[in-house]
Amino acid sequence: METFDLDGYPLPYEQRGAGEPLLLIHGSVNDSRAWMHQMDAFGAHFRTLVPSLRHCYPERWDGVGDDFTVEQHARDLAALLEAQAPSGAHIVGHSRGGAVAIELARTRPALVRRLVLADPGGLEALLPDTPAGRAMAAESSAMFDRLRDALAQGDAVAAARAFVDALGGAGAWDRRSPGQKAILLDNIATGPHCAERPRFTAAALRALAMPMLLVTGARSPARYAIMLDAMRALYDPQPPVVVVPDAAHAMNRENPAAFNEAVLAFLSGVTPLATP
Repeated sequence: METFDLDGYPLPYEQRGAGEPLLLIHGSVNDSRAWMHQMDAFGAHFRTLVPSLRHCYPERWDGVGDDFTVEQHARDLAALLEAQAPSGAHIVGHSRGGAVAIELARTRPALVRRLVLADPGGLEALLPDTPAGRAMAAESSAMFDRLRDALAQGDAVAAARAFVDALGGAGAWDRRSPGQKAILLDNIATGPHCAERPRFTAAALRALAMPMLLVTGARSPARYAIMLDAMRALYDPQPPVVVVPDAAHAMNRENPAAFNEAVLAFLSGVTPLATP
């Protein structure tokens, strides 16, 4: 693993392959290892940069500080790209990493060639203003509240289990391998801070002009498909939405073959067909 100096902060990242640059941004309570099934597959076609965001593993953060924000992470990645890919890179962001990707694309559009958003966070403002829509908007906050409460009681495993099951369905934690569980537990101190994220407005999203692919899992929480449909409707022409079969929120790990195929096709200029 290499490091990039951010005014004294050593940002860790891995690198694979050669060619056009591609940046992968992981989601909440995770690190660069979240992309273990993509690094080599994408590295065969692109120069793939895979950072662990500020304060994520291998750092053992104590949770103290005010610099674990979507905005700070986007600034960090902009600095990395300015040094490693000054002409811009393709960006893939998952979950909270999707919010970081949107913030990067919104504030530094010249650094973003193509944008892939997989169940991105920060789109709750697009949910309908109905009782059902407001309930869905509250699901994310409730998930992080449960994680915070479990950590306050000193039970990191219970915190990780509740978090994973909320996104992947009952039993999702039990189905994870020991290595996958370790990733969550190595980053559990970041969990409460991951609740913070922008609520991107329709106007801010509509300003994104780069080619875009939207991705969700067939078993992801229902709010993601609704938010992505609403986001898609903001553009003309509308970007494609791909539903990864046999997968929930962690679609890049649960069905990496289908996820990788869709993303690589899009990044190579072959636009996948939108799926219901």
